[in-house]
Amino acid sequence: MAEASIPVDLLNPGQAFACLGFLEAAEILLGNAQGGFDWSDESDVRFRLRADGEEDPFAVVLRFLANAEVHSIAPQRSNLCTNIWSVETRRQSEDVPFPYPLPDSPATLPAVLTDGEQQIVLDYWADNHNSTSRDNVKFWAGAGGYPGAALARDGLNLVRERMQDAVSDPFNIAAEQSSSFRLDWRRDYIPLDIGFSINKHANTRFVTVGYPVTEILAAVGLTHSRPEFISKLEYRYEILGVSAQSDLFDLFYMRASLGAPSLPFPHRVFRIDLGWPGKEGQARCITTVYEELPNA
Repeated sequence: MAEASIPVDLLNPGQAFACLGFLEAAEILLGNAQGGFDWSDESDVRFRLRADGEEDPFAVVLRFLANAEVHSIAPQRSNLCTNIWSVETRRQSEDVPFPYPLPDSPATLPAVLTDGEQQIVLDYWADNHNSTSRDNVKFWAGAGGYPGAALARDGLNLVRERMQDAVSDPFNIAAEQSSSFRLDWRRDYIPLDIGFSINKHANTRFVTVGYPVTEILAAVGLTHSRPEFISKLEYRYEILGVSAQSDLFDLFYMRASLGAPSLPFPHRVFRIDLGWPGKEGQARCITTVYEELPNA
């Protein structure tokens, strides 16, 4: 097995979710993935990842993303498709069950990342309390608007050529990015808070800089786990800690911990506050993240 680590900002929910995304991807691509957060040095907090094989598991995941193409999937007899956004929709055969109730629009069709041999599915945005009892953590706007599959495709295209050169620090691969899953809060803002809308000055003095690798891997990380839902504008998430001498956690522990259940292992809990960057009830963006300290 091979093990490696990368720096992570625990106060960035996107990075915390993306660490779980690396773990999920390594499980699919390599097998027997384990991970944990090492904050023994607060000036250099790391996420440690181990998986089968002899190659750095972070490098394997990033190479997959660099080569991955994106398509959406839909039931055989559905009229929903993402072709008008230049993302192919592939119909499932009738003997393959669709993973959730048919959505109202193509915006929330599952996205599939594939390099021709292996694949990773993004579909966290399709959950809802009525059908799955899980919050979908869908912060970007437009149930009938721009599809998640197109957001994934766009994000990958921004950074494909740079991934393999950033294995040691993948969460800081930046690119001009006009839209995203809104899981990494470094790109977002609320116009009323800063006094103007960047959209009104597009292609002039201002651009928004995003972190596509973080966004895409955060989406992968939400496949089988979610932060705790408190309200539309409040969430909590938990991370599990390891030391240089301790063993890493199996995937199911890492999945379970994200919802802040206070597992009996070293852990830290963080709260996310969100706001409405536009019309209330549509897109949400992260405004504040702080750690919940245990009572003295």
